[in-house]
Amino acid sequence: MSDHATIAIDAMGGDHGPPVCVPAALAMLEKNPRLRIILVGLEEVIRPLLNGNSERLSIVHASEVVSMDEKPAEALRKKKDSSLRVAVNLVKDGTADACVSAGNTGALMATGKFVLKTLPGIDRPAIMAALPTIEGHLHMLDLGANSDCTSEHLYQFAIMGSVVASVIENIDNPRVGLLNIGEEDMKGNDNIRQAAAMLADAHINYVGFVEGDDIARHKVDVIVADGFTGNVALKVMEGTASLVSHFIKKGFGSGLYGRLAGVVALPVLMKLRKSLDPRQYNGASLVGLNGIVVKSHGGADEVALQQAIRVAMLEVEKKVPDTIHQLLAESES
Repeated sequence: MSDHATIAIDAMGGDHGPPVCVPAALAMLEKNPRLRIILVGLEEVIRPLLNGNSERLSIVHASEVVSMDEKPAEALRKKKDSSLRVAVNLVKDGTADACVSAGNTGALMATGKFVLKTLPGIDRPAIMAALPTIEGHLHMLDLGANSDCTSEHLYQFAIMGSVVASVIENIDNPRVGLLNIGEEDMKGNDNIRQAAAMLADAHINYVGFVEGDDIARHKVDVIVADGFTGNVALKVMEGTASLVSHFIKKGFGSGLYGRLAGVVALPVLMKLRKSLDPRQYNGASLVGLNGIVVKSHGGADEVALQQAIRVAMLEVEKKVPDTIHQLLAESES
């Protein structure tokens, strides 16, 4: 990071809005002396929550709020002074280096694409996030922005994913795989196979097809899929984590021996809980935009939102959009 990073936060976004966004912003400012934050939203709601704390923090008033169930096209056309739109505008005009929002995903993607445009050589932005594995975590995209993708889109996603994994995780040559129904060359639809052929000649470490059970095994550092498949895989992983948690609680909560075993196993269970805590993976990057936009989970608490802000800060430090543009240009040369 240079002198500082300025992050615009859509303070009205998400299920909780300012009561979560403001404390999370203040906590991050206390931890990071080179961070500046702009809270965007209804000033009369935000300011009382600051309790006089305003060092390296400012408020930009926005008179409208995009609801979580609002249609993206309607939000884009009718709410030009929404906190979400104004936060993205601050990135566009250079006032902020990045923006973070826990608001409506579709509206954020549509607004980001309309205001910031995509990088040269990128047709569609994608949603990319970290997912837990047995060896830490990997990155996966697209997680829901593009249901239908061509082989060219998948190729672009792979380039972008390789860049993000490289600069964010400090991996010299991240392994990239295409999510498929089998590892054999003849498996999958035409788009998948064509994308594989394109990636074989790209300037990235493409290792081939991976299957759904390879996600948790950390067989690669980046997994590429269309948005439909990626989102289904993400939700299955989230549901499986909830299922495991349910059975653990049920097993240790039944009977005297179960409760005693739970007490003995408590240190292990606490470690497991920390490893699977979704808050530490919060912050999905909208990669491919000509600017940095990070989507926080709508139900994020203060801890989770702080993680999304960290992701934005790191992408600012590593100049992710510029690096994506550079690698894409090299791959096409």
